[in-house]
Amino acid sequence: MGPLLRAAILSATLLLSLVVSGEAHGIGDFLNIFRPRNEHDYFHNANQVQQEEENVRPRASDQQNLITAPVSRSGLMKVPARSAPTAAAKDTVVLPVDNAAGFPGAWSTVTENAGVSAMHMVIMRNDKAVMFDTVTTGPSLLRLPKGNCRLDLRSKEPGAQDCAAHAVEFDYATGGVRALKILTDVWCSSGALDADGNLVQTGGYFEGEKVVRYLSPCANCDWREYPASLAEGRWYGTQQALPDGRSIVLGGRRAFSYEFVPAEGQKNAQATNLQILRDTTDDVENNLYPFVHLLTDGTLFIFANDRSIVFNYQTGQVVRELPVLPGGGRNYPASGMSALLPIDLRRGADAVSPEVIVCGGTPKNAFRLGEANQFNPALRDCARINPLKPDARWAIDQMPVSRTMGDLLILPSGDLLMLNGAARGCSGWGFARQPVLTPLLYSPRQPRGSRFRALAATAIARMYHATSAVLPDATVLVAGSNTNSAYNFTGVDFPTEVRVERFTPPYLSPERAANRPAIEAGTVPGGGMAYGSRFTFQFSTPAQAVAEADIKVTMYAPPFTTHGYSMNQRLVVLSVADFDAHGNRYTITVDAPGKPEIAPPGYYLLYVMAKGVPSKAAWMKVHK
Repeated sequence: MGPLLRAAILSATLLLSLVVSGEAHGIGDFLNIFRPRNEHDYFHNANQVQQEEENVRPRASDQQNLITAPVSRSGLMKVPARSAPTAAAKDTVVLPVDNAAGFPGAWSTVTENAGVSAMHMVIMRNDKAVMFDTVTTGPSLLRLPKGNCRLDLRSKEPGAQDCAAHAVEFDYATGGVRALKILTDVWCSSGALDADGNLVQTGGYFEGEKVVRYLSPCANCDWREYPASLAEGRWYGTQQALPDGRSIVLGGRRAFSYEFVPAEGQKNAQATNLQILRDTTDDVENNLYPFVHLLTDGTLFIFANDRSIVFNYQTGQVVRELPVLPGGGRNYPASGMSALLPIDLRRGADAVSPEVIVCGGTPKNAFRLGEANQFNPALRDCARINPLKPDARWAIDQMPVSRTMGDLLILPSGDLLMLNGAARGCSGWGFARQPVLTPLLYSPRQPRGSRFRALAATAIARMYHATSAVLPDATVLVAGSNTNSAYNFTGVDFPTEVRVERFTPPYLSPERAANRPAIEAGTVPGGGMAYGSRFTFQFSTPAQAVAEADIKVTMYAPPFTTHGYSMNQRLVVLSVADFDAHGNRYTITVDAPGKPEIAPPGYYLLYVMAKGVPSKAAWMKVHK
């Protein structure tokens, strides 16, 4: 049966079921899933007020206070006092800490006020985090420099200006911020780092939906924006870096297609249909922000709603349809988590067997229930599959707690960290309850049933629009969370979060500090690592000597994270070719990946693990 026929049968079946059930509103909504929507679709529960007009910036009780608030020399405003926690805010999920394996991690505050709530986040090679929100939520807590306001294209008043910053360059070492000036709306957009370490950022909402933006990592750099660069609007689309240095962008609201991000300043004439995106669209679009992973043979794993394929983007052909993952929706607004498990080259490239993991999400009706202020439990299952196997099947495990809107980060050790999110409801302003405060450590090499460990809990709810990122020092930066349609600090269950935290994972326990290796930066070749070559550098340990068997070298591609999905995240374990010890100083040679399908060109964080303890990373370029 061809894909078009399948889609037609699916459509007819859904329509018939809606008619039989008498859900008249469902019929109209299903027919509307192929038509453009506007922003108030997601305002249903925001501040318990339905927005009645299209393209109207949300209003909230705190907005006037923000406009008139005192401004410091840096442009930061004072954070408004938060109202007392509501019953919903107190209804959190905290699991018993698993202390059996030792140190359970620790939390610390980096800053009380980053100026913006981090809906999107990426770590740049200049050791800064770029964090940004959307112009839709109105004033932030950071002003643009005097005389440098942006033209507010959404205002009904011609020439109106927006003087709030909606993006920052954040110094995670000091907590300092530098305002960045975004001209177009980046709401729910996508991004990737290119081969030179520049952020290439695509899509958004309204005037931003076809924009391609660039941001370079330098002290005075700001956004470069190119309108109408994309052929289709990409709102909630996914961007994936490719082996040839380009990016591909897929999906988005009513965008059942893909296209390659054009060169800077160029424009695409058209996009190419991708049938799985149309086939998996339902009445609430549970296939937004599709999960996309570059597999080691150069094909793409694409997951949308509950279905997935292996796709050859060079020929435009579906190589393999994979089994359905039952239980519910996994993509936005169901908002599960996904990652490509570490690629281990120590047994040779021919032995690499890439696995994808997909965890959490919600039943497919969660958004509909949210519109009625009902919040059903999220999903607990966690599934893995090897997409390149002809008989690939999902292997199902269970998390200790249900989770939607969580983040899934690959740590330098090869373990995964699950954090943020909620146990009930789904994505959307005001559509979730029971924030999960406990992070989980997932060890993929352990047997099924023994892979999860509950770690130390945070005290801050991180729900809709929260983000996180692995830092060069092997800690984790955690920011954002705004489940309101504006910057609200009073009168809501979950106030807008501008606080930024740092989580220290168990591998950095104080009692293991003597094992922590230190890469000697001056020995890391400035020319980077060429495919198929060998790469030599030196490191030291502060006290205890280590042997080659104690060492693991990993390289990590920093992702672009938004809405619980870390695009382009990748960890490669390198094969050690030579190891030479001189007391507590070591010379090590590793084999670079043999091809860009293993590790696309760009800047990576190079870590040395000694007896399970990671070094601080060295930035390293991988190239042809």
